[in-house]
Amino acid sequence: MSDARAHEASPAAPRADVIPVPVVPRVDVRGGGRFPVHRIYCVGRNFADHAREMGAVAPASKAERGTPVFFMKPADAIVTGEAVAYPPGTADLHHEVELVVAVGHDAPPGVLPVEQAQALVFGYTVGLDLTRRDLQAAAKAKGLPWDTAKGFDQSAPIGELVPVADAGQLGARVLSLQVNGQPRQQAPLSDLIWDVPEILHELSKLYALRAGDLVFMGTPAGVAALQPGDRYEASLEGIARLPGRIEA
Repeated sequence: MSDARAHEASPAAPRADVIPVPVVPRVDVRGGGRFPVHRIYCVGRNFADHAREMGAVAPASKAERGTPVFFMKPADAIVTGEAVAYPPGTADLHHEVELVVAVGHDAPPGVLPVEQAQALVFGYTVGLDLTRRDLQAAAKAKGLPWDTAKGFDQSAPIGELVPVADAGQLGARVLSLQVNGQPRQQAPLSDLIWDVPEILHELSKLYALRAGDLVFMGTPAGVAALQPGDRYEASLEGIARLPGRIEA
């Protein structure tokens, strides 16, 4: 066989990575282990009182809900320590405390039935959807996307994940946030416009849900500014807490 034919018949050598492989973001799990994060989905306007404070019309009944509002953050936006850097490009950083749902199994192909959705849930925790409110307002005023207001570095502080077996039923547990010892946000989860199975069902119409996905479920009223030096504590009653501070 000629050298040329031998070269054609030999298998191609595997290609090496040309940059270091990025580290997969991970969240600690209560009881041991870590949860690798695939994607972060977020739900907008999922508490009627917050929808109203942002100038939107809140549904008066389930029949008037329409469809949920979704946006995304990069997986590496999570912060698992207490220190959160005040982000560049804004003078109006806002807190939004949220229930966070961790997906532990891939969804089957197609639209996920509501009655099967809960079986995908690995666990729960509490998190913050940090928002550059001035950038969001400017984008909204021009009818532009507001990704830069939501999907920035360190925009998703998150507590340790609590497996469903340890967390128990969510029911009407209270979601709350204090800043510098003063209450800012508080609401029972029974006030959610779309509950966890319903949101997973709606997401499955748009995306292939995978093990490792996190879903930030929306925030109640009371969103307000955070300043460098502020200390906060978010809480999901009886399940998880998240202390932290904003640094310059």
